[in-house]
Amino acid sequence: MAKKTENQAKNRHVCSLCGGTDFIEDSKRGERVCTSCGCVASDHEMDTGPEWRAFTAEERNARARTGAPATLMIADKGLATTISWGNRDANGRSIKGSRRAAIYRMRKWQIRSMAHGSKHRNLSIAMNELERLGSQLGVPRDCKETAALIYRKALDKRLVRGRSIEGMIAASLYLSCRIHRIPRQLDEMTTETRIKRKELAHSVRQILRYVNVKVPLPSPNDLMPRISGDLNMTGRAVQRATSIIEEARAEGLTAGKDPGGLAAASLYIAGILENDRRTQREIAKASNVTEVTVRNRYKELVNSLNITMEP
Repeated sequence: MAKKTENQAKNRHVCSLCGGTDFIEDSKRGERVCTSCGCVASDHEMDTGPEWRAFTAEERNARARTGAPATLMIADKGLATTISWGNRDANGRSIKGSRRAAIYRMRKWQIRSMAHGSKHRNLSIAMNELERLGSQLGVPRDCKETAALIYRKALDKRLVRGRSIEGMIAASLYLSCRIHRIPRQLDEMTTETRIKRKELAHSVRQILRYVNVKVPLPSPNDLMPRISGDLNMTGRAVQRATSIIEEARAEGLTAGKDPGGLAAASLYIAGILENDRRTQREIAKASNVTEVTVRNRYKELVNSLNITMEP
């Protein structure tokens, strides 16, 4: 019975002339047309759009009855209503006394219900901090949405209790950047916050341990475009550095190593080979690592991969 129902659902839209299953829906005419032979399969399709018409942007904004889309970056997800403090209606007329008292009571209880919940207060502070930190780091909106989702899951698991909101937001944003393959490091997070690197790393480990979120491992290739862009290196040098990282990964040299140090060392080697040299100090500064780390990773890659350092 289940198979029969499934087959009926699959064959529900089949052209009666050619047997095709690909159709184009014309919402203006309410028709469904077969793409193979042009047969009009149905001419009574329902229009799910608005019942009003608008010819300018001003008319569209004035007649629309929907608000902004729901977002996780607002404590109430943007679904709560707002009662204005003014005593005039939408048409600008003054509200009468009895109605004014009722609106005052509704406004008062709405504010009380929104501000007195501990979770709502926590989210209000956290989302403001997320917006600030995301703007400082130049993170796109979809990455901040993912960070808000991770923080909400951590809040439901009670991981925020006993820890700073700023640290948990920074950890959530760092994990979101790894999910979206955006080159941001822990040191960059600590630079824009008042959280120490050790505390931030601990918050990241707690989220990875208790929150059901799949985060890919950090890769040196994710940091390569930003570092090479800061150093104004040529495309051939970046391509050579990427191939060096791939060879090192195949040999198992990248396991347990800092991605920033590997990316810096590979760019240093590629710069020498492609005659686009940069000093170790310049590369270390762009990669947020020390010069000692660049030299150590450089020696490991050259010796393990048998790279001949001749430009």
